[in-house]
Amino acid sequence: MTKTVRFAAEGGPEVLELVDVDLGAPGPGELRLRVEAIGLNRAEAMFRSGTYFERPDEFPAKLGYSASGIVEALGDGVTEFAVGDAVSTVAGFSMRNYGVYGEAAIVPASAALRRPEGLDATETVALWGPFLTAYGAIVDEGHVRPGDFVLITAASSSVGLATIDVVNHIGAIPLAATRTAAKRRRLLDAGAAHVIVTDDEDVVSRTREVTGGHGADFVFDAVAGPGVRALSDATAPGGTLVVYGALDVPETPFPLWTPPTMRMFNAFELTMNRERLDRAGHFIRAGVRAGTFRPRVDRTFDLTDVAESHRYLEANGQFGKVVVTVGG
Repeated sequence: MTKTVRFAAEGGPEVLELVDVDLGAPGPGELRLRVEAIGLNRAEAMFRSGTYFERPDEFPAKLGYSASGIVEALGDGVTEFAVGDAVSTVAGFSMRNYGVYGEAAIVPASAALRRPEGLDATETVALWGPFLTAYGAIVDEGHVRPGDFVLITAASSSVGLATIDVVNHIGAIPLAATRTAAKRRRLLDAGAAHVIVTDDEDVVSRTREVTGGHGADFVFDAVAGPGVRALSDATAPGGTLVVYGALDVPETPFPLWTPPTMRMFNAFELTMNRERLDRAGHFIRAGVRAGTFRPRVDRTFDLTDVAESHRYLEANGQFGKVVVTVGG
């Protein structure tokens, strides 16, 4: 039997329970992972609460996209990995079918990547998800160029910090937007060229000021909601506004007045396409080797404290990735 997190009804963090489950053997195209670390994602809190774009088919339900660990067993047809390999999982499946919160997990082999040399399980689980999202939006689809101004909202999140690294890596200029001044110094230390404190500063006028009146060539927004109107105004003529998250619950208006190119980005567009995922892997490993991509862990929790880890995640005070460790 394996300790695994399940929830019997949608709700707050208190619905998460650690139960004994017989996972069985991996099926064709799957592998079984002995989990060492789990990276928390906002999507999982939304899935748990019933506000995600998909909801559980049945209860008790599993959850979790990102885990690092050691391959324990291989299903038929899996040839790219061997038992004993250190790998990490990415969001390349539906949580209706798979979940990684637990001491072990069965996942599609197509959603696994080898651990980069020199990183441990906790660091690796803070690497892949954030940097895949940043790479997918900024490089793979966004075609951001050296010298472009990139405005990043929720900049102290794990994806926000990864985006700062990616933007600097390609020679563009990261502008970090954060709600309060408490994280200004840390964001500058993390590589932001400028920090915009949205509780105290007007994001449009401040963006225009730091870009010499030009505006942001690319806006990467995790918040959505009514604030998209101001982000549209902060975007340079001919620029692009990409929304990838929904931290703000109200509906997101489409800016009808002189709008920039506006679209949604979903990391599944990258992680469900193995060729694109492999290209992303090469890019991210190169950044790790160069020392310019730094996985940032804000705080770790034990698996037995998984409910508390979700409370902490939803309080929005973190600077980097919230990680749950398993064993050890």
